[in-house]
Amino acid sequence: MLRIAVQAKGRLYDETMLLLSESGIKLESGKRLLLLPARNFPLEVLFLRDDDIPQSVADGVADIGIVGENEYAEKNKKVNIIKRLGFSKCRLSLAIPKETEYTGISWFNGKVIATSYPKILDTYLKKHNVTADTHIITGSVEVAPSIGLADAIFDIVSSGSTLVTNHLKEVEVLMKSEALLISNPELSDEKKLVLDELLFRIEAVQMAEGKKYVLMNVPAENTDKIIEVLPGIKSPTIMPLATKGWNSLHVVIEEKRFWDIIGKLKSLGAEGILVIPIEKMIL
Repeated sequence: MLRIAVQAKGRLYDETMLLLSESGIKLESGKRLLLLPARNFPLEVLFLRDDDIPQSVADGVADIGIVGENEYAEKNKKVNIIKRLGFSKCRLSLAIPKETEYTGISWFNGKVIATSYPKILDTYLKKHNVTADTHIITGSVEVAPSIGLADAIFDIVSSGSTLVTNHLKEVEVLMKSEALLISNPELSDEKKLVLDELLFRIEAVQMAEGKKYVLMNVPAENTDKIIEVLPGIKSPTIMPLATKGWNSLHVVIEEKRFWDIIGKLKSLGAEGILVIPIEKMIL
C-alpha cells in the first residue's frame, strides 16, 4: 500500500483530488478522515497541512506527497522530486504599500518584512546584501503593513487580487511555484511498482489536457497540403471514403491551435469537421 500526503483543503487539495479521480483512483465519498484508502488501487491518502507534507514524506510517515514548490523549497527536506504537475501555479513575491516609491532591492534595507517563508526570503536578501528584519506570520500576511506590523510582505501571489485589496504592489518576484509530486528516497521495490503505475495514469491524464481529437473529410488532391497545415503529434490517420476522391483524416491537436488553422483547413476543402474531447492519452 502506497501512502500519499495531500493538502487537507484549498486550491491544491481541489486540483489534487481531481487528478486522482481522473486517474481512476476511487476514494470513499462524503468522509473527511485523516487517512482515506482507495477502493480500487493500493493507495491511501493522508490529509495534512501543506507545510507538514515535506517533513512527513522525508520521515516516511507518507511515501509520496503532492506539495507546492514553495513549501518544498522552504522546508528543504531530504525528498525526491518525482514529477512537476503543472497546476496550482503561483509565485513568491515581495510587495510594498501601493503609494510607496520603490527604488530597487536596496529599498528593503532596515525594513521589516512579514512572511511565512523566512528561509527563502533570508537566502534572497543575503544574496543581494540586504539587511532587513523578518517577521514570521503563519496567516493573513498581506494585512501586516496596514496595521503597522511590517513595512512590506513576502508571500504567495496568484492573481494579485489580494495585493490590490490590501493596497499593495508587487515589486520583486523571487521564485515561481507549482505542484510537485515528491517521494521518500528509500521506497521499497513494491511501493516503487505502485508509484510507477500511478505515474503512468497521471501522465495519461495530463497528456490529454488541452488536446482534441479532430476528424474531417478532405479532398484527396489536397490531403498532403492539409497535413502540412496540421500541428499533430504524429502523422495523421488517413482512410479513403466510399466517395471517390475523398479521404477521412484523423489527428490529435492542441485545442489552442485549432482556431488558428480552421480557416486554412476549410480553404483547402476540408468539411464535416468534428472536434472530440480526449480523456486519456497513452503514447
